[in-house]
Amino acid sequence: MVITIVGVGLLGGSLALAIREKYPKAQFVGVDASPVHGKLALAKGLVDEMQSLDAAVAVSDLVVLATPVNTILELLPQVLDQLPEGATVTDLGSTKELICQLADDHPKRAQFVAIHPMAGTENSGPGAAFRELLPGKNLIICDREKSEPNSLKLVEALFSDIGMKLFYMSPQEHDLHLAYVSHLSHISAFALGLTVLEKEKDEQAIFDMASTGFSSTVRLAKSSPQMWAPIFDQNRQNVSQALADYIVFLQQFKELIDEQNVTDSFEFMARANQIRRVLEGIDKK
Repeated sequence: MVITIVGVGLLGGSLALAIREKYPKAQFVGVDASPVHGKLALAKGLVDEMQSLDAAVAVSDLVVLATPVNTILELLPQVLDQLPEGATVTDLGSTKELICQLADDHPKRAQFVAIHPMAGTENSGPGAAFRELLPGKNLIICDREKSEPNSLKLVEALFSDIGMKLFYMSPQEHDLHLAYVSHLSHISAFALGLTVLEKEKDEQAIFDMASTGFSSTVRLAKSSPQMWAPIFDQNRQNVSQALADYIVFLQQFKELIDEQNVTDSFEFMARANQIRRVLEGIDKK
C-alpha cells in the first residue's frame, strides 16, 4: 500500500509513524511546500521519499491531506482530478463543512472520506511528530454515506488499527461542537497570552511569577497562526457565536468582582466546577 502524506507536519508525520508501526510494509510518500520540512521528514523516517503532488497522487492508494484547512480547499479538487480509480483521499482538517461542500461538487466525491482526528499539540512541523499522538484519541468521520464503501472501510480500518475511536456526525454538527470545545479554547489562549505580553513588559517577571496554572492555560497560544487563522475564518459563524457566549460569562464574572459579590462569585465558580463531572465521565468511557 502506498500512502501519500501531503503536509508532513505534526499530524501528517504522527499519522505516518503510527501506521508504519502497524503496517511495516506500507510505503510512505511525502509532499510538502517546504524543502526543509521534506528533508527533516526523510531524516526522521516519517516518509520514504519526497515527491511532487502530481507524481505522488499517481502512485497512491491513499492520499492524506494534512495541511492547513485553506490549503486543503485548494488541493482537494486537484487531488480528486488526478486520483487513480480505486484510490482514496482523506483530509485531517479541523473544519469540515466547507471542505465537504467542495467535495460534493466533484464527480469523484465517493473516493473522498472527510475526517478529523481529535489530537494535536501546540507544536508544529515534522520535528514535532511522534507516534503516540493519535492512538487512544477520537476520530470524527463526516458524511460517511457519501463515501464509496471500500474507501470508507480503508480509512476506518487504518485509524481503528492505530487505536483511534471512531465517531460519526454531519459536517455542520462537527463545526458547531468544535467551535466550543476546541476553537474557543485556542482563541482564549491567544487573547490571554497577548494580554499578559501587552500589560506585563517585564519578561523576567513573567518567567519568575508564572505558575503551572498559567503555563497550562496559555500553552495553546504557542499554536501556529498559519494553521489557526484559516480555521477561525472557515468556521467564523460558529466561532463568533461561541465567543459571544463566552464574553457574556466574562462580563458577568467581571461585574461580580467589581461589586465585591463574593457569594455570587463563589456560586459562579461552583457552577463551572461541574465541568469536572463531564470530563471525568469522558475519561471513564
